[in-house]
Amino acid sequence: MADNAPTTLADLAYEVRSKNAGPFWVTMELFMRDADAYAVAADESFLDERRVAELYGVDESDIQMFRIPSLNVVKISFPRPVSQASLRDRDVHSGQHHVPLATLPVPDRAAGRLPR
Repeated sequence: MADNAPTTLADLAYEVRSKNAGPFWVTMELFMRDADAYAVAADESFLDERRVAELYGVDESDIQMFRIPSLNVVKISFPRPVSQASLRDRDVHSGQHHVPLATLPVPDRAAGRLPR
């Protein structure tokens, strides 16, 4: 990564993944490296239902977010745009849904506090 590249959520995480939560829902999980990184991902002024709705083109009111500080995990679930394995489904396992979330740049104010 170039030195001038913005810090992303993936840079602060052990893993960012997405998967099916049944045939009609997608779940994404951010497994953050430590409490400081978790504080960035769990910060509602940075990552909230509105931001997820913008990233994924889903209705903000359908998004469920779970912040689990004891595990340094943020979990996000929302309805799939089309049901699993339907004719228009382009990602049967929802294995690629996490990419926009993983590549989301963190605010400079947060990135400056964290080691790379």
